[in-house]
Amino acid sequence: MKIDNIIEAIRNKRIRITDHADEEAENDELTFDEIYFSVFNGVIIEDYPDDKPYPSCLIYGETFSGEPVHSV
Repeated sequence: MKIDNIIEAIRNKRIRITDHADEEAENDELTFDEIYFSVFNGVIIEDYPDDKPYPSCLIYGETFSGEPVHSV
């Protein structure tokens, strides 16, 4: 998986935010703008090609203020 493909999907609004992701963002007091920013400037640190229903990956990035964010 390439991070450029994920960034393109975010920019084209072709992403799915699960209820779990929404809850985790709220628990971590993160906005989706912060999460998107962390992805735009992040790196893939693990790949999960066999995840169901779609392949996924773990991305490490930082918020606007430099706080670490891990996104799947």
